[in-house]
Amino acid sequence: MKLITLLVVIAGVIALAQLAKVGQLTSLIRNKREEDISAADTRLNGGLFVAFMVAFYASFIWLIIRYGDYNPPAASAHGETYDTLMNFNMYIIMAVFFLVNTALFMFANKYRQDPNRKAKFFAHDNRLELIWTVIPSIVLAVIIIYGLRTWNEMTGEASEDALRVEVYSKQFDWTVRYPGADGEFGLANYNLITPTNPLGIVTADGVSGALEEIESQIAALESELAHERGTLLAQIEEVEAELHASHDHDHGHVDHGHDDHAGHDDHAHDDHAGHDDHGDHHGMSAERMAMLEARLHELEHMLEGPDVVVLSNAAAEAKAGKVHRLKRHRQRIMEVKPFDYEGGVAAWEAGADDKIMKGEFHLPVGREVEFVFRSRDVIHSAYMPHFRAQMNTVPGVPTRFKMTPTITTDSMRTVVNDPDFDYVLLCNKVCGAAHFNMQMKMVVESEESYKAWLESQEEFLADKEVATESDARAEAANIENNESATL
Repeated sequence: MKLITLLVVIAGVIALAQLAKVGQLTSLIRNKREEDISAADTRLNGGLFVAFMVAFYASFIWLIIRYGDYNPPAASAHGETYDTLMNFNMYIIMAVFFLVNTALFMFANKYRQDPNRKAKFFAHDNRLELIWTVIPSIVLAVIIIYGLRTWNEMTGEASEDALRVEVYSKQFDWTVRYPGADGEFGLANYNLITPTNPLGIVTADGVSGALEEIESQIAALESELAHERGTLLAQIEEVEAELHASHDHDHGHVDHGHDDHAGHDDHAHDDHAGHDDHGDHHGMSAERMAMLEARLHELEHMLEGPDVVVLSNAAAEAKAGKVHRLKRHRQRIMEVKPFDYEGGVAAWEAGADDKIMKGEFHLPVGREVEFVFRSRDVIHSAYMPHFRAQMNTVPGVPTRFKMTPTITTDSMRTVVNDPDFDYVLLCNKVCGAAHFNMQMKMVVESEESYKAWLESQEEFLADKEVATESDARAEAANIENNESATL
């Protein structure tokens, strides 16, 4: 079957080539040059341009009618304004689309080749330059001013009674935090991030626990490096060399004192005294000798112990580098200083009653919400399509957005006629291999239902696990991968 298909294709190509040759021969017989175009051909081409324009516009209008309302229903107070701005831009774009393409196709038909018409050439026209410069500038200025006003309304200062919600992003996961009864988010520091403290919330116990954990890691690594066989052998060799050098030095002075005593009885005492003075200045003290012998005994004992390891140079350097990073990490944690928010709320204590959500979070309908976005690793984009809300989450730079939900989840299920519908928080920035899976369910409900749900959630405490066992394992694996990539 494949051979037959191939033969048919080859035969078709040969037939087309032969037809082209027939056309060339016909032109030669008729004494007609290939570049000569008849009036009938130009009329046909001009008419085809107009026909294509009509078909093109008809298909475009059909697509607008069939799929024009592609946005989901707006479920926020600013959503209608956002959609109006979007439609305003689309109307301008479609007007330019029809104007430019109509001129393009009509001119192609009107000014088709005509041997009785001569084209007019002009190098410059101030009126045309003015028209296609001023008009687009005015249109763009209107679009920009309208867009900036809408943007400023959407991202301006939130009201005093607005609900504040922190949205924290990392590959490939969202975490949401609500302030506790004190109304303030606890201080967060990325140096305190652990599997059980995914946001790095700062508390006194958390700082102490993080320092203890780092100290234990440093001690374990330093102990492993200290028990490395090659390192122990090198240290033993250094200590033995120093001891042997001292013994050789002392032995030389003893022989010199003995010869002096045998040859010169009168000066034996002076020579002996001189030897003592020389030994104190150039030799080794008894304390130093005892310390070296004790160190040698300790090293030999370590070499014979069960903790001895053998590491390659690369592995030893990697572990030494990890110790260095842990010490820097420890120093950064020690530099985190406590302070008080306005009103006397201690930042280190404010986080104890914060509430952390995974997988799902709730919002009250009709109440303004101010989102604070943070990121741990790369740039993400928090996208809530039904609320016409989107904001980049940038590592080290908190970003903000405010919005007021106007339709509850249950009501939207009725609007879209889908009993399984849920609002969703998505990542709209390609952030890695599992970007597609980075989403979180949102629930909009009445104020009473929201308060009841929030009351049922547990408060964050530094000594309480807020992550599941699987989350902890995933977090530990992520930290290990980051350390391996750094090495």
